[in-house]
Amino acid sequence: MSEQFENLLVGMADAGCTEEAVEGARRLIEAGRFEELNRHLKRCRTILLDRMHESQKRVDCMDYLIRQTETFQK
Repeated sequence: MSEQFENLLVGMADAGCTEEAVEGARRLIEAGRFEELNRHLKRCRTILLDRMHESQKRVDCMDYLIRQTETFQK
């Protein structure tokens, strides 16, 4: 496997993709199925975005709770 593809797999792991997603990408690369690899990467991106949105909701909730506790001190 070329260094370019190895870097892609390392980048996926660095971005927070699961081991299963990285291994799936490895299999697609080894099979030469690059259009499917592109779709796979886009699905992984969607999953990461969903996680980010969920995290943002939790942060928003914490911000609300912090504002609420600030009123306790008044």
